[in-house]
Amino acid sequence: MADQPQVQRKVLWRKEEIDARERGFAQRLNQDSFYRGAYMSRLAGMKRAHVTRVRLAPGRDSFAYHAHLIEEEWVYILAGSGIAEIDGADHPVGPGDFMGFATPSVPHLLKNRSEADLIYLMGGESQPLDVLDYPHLGKRYLVMPGKDGTEFY
Repeated sequence: MADQPQVQRKVLWRKEEIDARERGFAQRLNQDSFYRGAYMSRLAGMKRAHVTRVRLAPGRDSFAYHAHLIEEEWVYILAGSGIAEIDGADHPVGPGDFMGFATPSVPHLLKNRSEADLIYLMGGESQPLDVLDYPHLGKRYLVMPGKDGTEFY
């Protein structure tokens, strides 16, 4: 049996390379949702867990207020200040604060009401399917891979 060729993956990504790969994201269920994110785990070829560095501009929200039924999620604040709406209550957050959302999770959302960017890491599992509840909107969505590898609702 012939040796299988090794797949070479880039495992070390420098800050400048990560910065250059930031992309904008808006969640269609919240008109105030927009952030710039660098999907770092995807760059390294990771498939079972994800880590994204997020830059949330002043006046913006991360997503629509939501809860996961299947995928666990976490957020770690690196710089700036924001408001975490968690299970119906607002909490000020800043550098060093951590939020962990075990499933089924309580609803949550990050908002930047300061004058500087809110920078944080977010991550969690990459399950093939997830179910998201949007309690403010009275909606529930199934999330699954699309034909091009992206997720859709």
